[in-house]
Amino acid sequence: MAHRRLTSPAVSAGLVALIYLLARSLTTLFFWFAAELSGPNSRFGADATVGSLAMGWDGQWYWLIAASGYPTELPLSESGQVAENAWAFMPVYPTLSQALGALLGGYPAAAITVSLVAGYLAALTLFHLLRPRVGAGAALWAVAFFANGPLAALFQMGYAESLFLLWLLLALWALTRRSFGWLYVLVPLMGYTRPGVLAFALLLGLYGIARWFGRSRDPLPRRQIIHIVALGALATVVGFSWQVIAGVVTGDPSAYLETELAWRRSWVGEEEGFVPFGGFVTAAGMWFGLWGLPEVLGYLCLGALVVGAAAALLWSRRVRLQGMEIRLWAASYLVYLLAVFFPQSSVFRLLLPLTPMVGAFAAPRSRWWRFGVLAACLLGQWWWIHEMLALGDTYFRIP
Repeated sequence: MAHRRLTSPAVSAGLVALIYLLARSLTTLFFWFAAELSGPNSRFGADATVGSLAMGWDGQWYWLIAASGYPTELPLSESGQVAENAWAFMPVYPTLSQALGALLGGYPAAAITVSLVAGYLAALTLFHLLRPRVGAGAALWAVAFFANGPLAALFQMGYAESLFLLWLLLALWALTRRSFGWLYVLVPLMGYTRPGVLAFALLLGLYGIARWFGRSRDPLPRRQIIHIVALGALATVVGFSWQVIAGVVTGDPSAYLETELAWRRSWVGEEEGFVPFGGFVTAAGMWFGLWGLPEVLGYLCLGALVVGAAAALLWSRRVRLQGMEIRLWAASYLVYLLAVFFPQSSVFRLLLPLTPMVGAFAAPRSRWWRFGVLAACLLGQWWWIHEMLALGDTYFRIP
């Protein structure tokens, strides 16, 4: 009877809402403490408020896009290289927030509202995605970990992460239910909300291969083959289309790539072209050198992390319990990050799309384990808010 109550749509939506609202209350309290602790050396200054913290950092870029659009002429640095600019950010989130701002009295209120609502809907979708795999009770614990996680402040900031997570979780839910038609809408929404849709293209490729080799026990009709191939092609086209759009508007075919490299150059301090998988290797040596440790140790740790993640995805019982689609997504997204990203302080935020894997942490039924994980989530959340927002005073404190 209790299980049936938990699986009732109205009850599950209400429980998820209760968990989410309690989590947002705690995050608001953390924001208030951070604003009080913000000092003259912080990016936000001694007069920081909850609102200014919520609209900081990348939130300013999205606000600029909503107000001014994208530049037709790329800004240049003093050295003549492309400088940081709005082309690094996708248009769906600022466009939606700007439209809602007309009703809510301004962009900041609308942007935070979009993040809050998208965060709740993402939490509800996560519950429905995980419930068939780990059970309703464990799925609610997964929602609690998600809503209170180390990056939960983003659900109350002017960032696109909440909205991207909503599209992603809906897409994974549709894929697990083999409702391929929804993906023709969700893939473009993902692609123009935040970078990462190329990882979904890789997921679809791996999913198609897995379904093909398993077709003797799980039939693969021709109609589904057509959908998988078409959607993989769509995700690939959408993933590369922003580079084409930026090139056409600015007249520079390398506009998007050079814009992304502008952020990387601010870390390495030198001209560097894009080499797939080169960012993590370069950063591993750089960070360990900054910490006064041998660079070779950084390369060894990077290798150990890659091997450890692969081993967990392949052999961990709790991870395998999440199902093929979620495991393939995690593998695809990690490969995508390794291929294109230069890891720095925002690497924590870049790991948020691995959220579907939270079910592996909720699967154990021990109360000590679950409350321990929840406590670790809250401690991690306060650490992130304190470092990135309350302090926010140096290059390794950028969210």
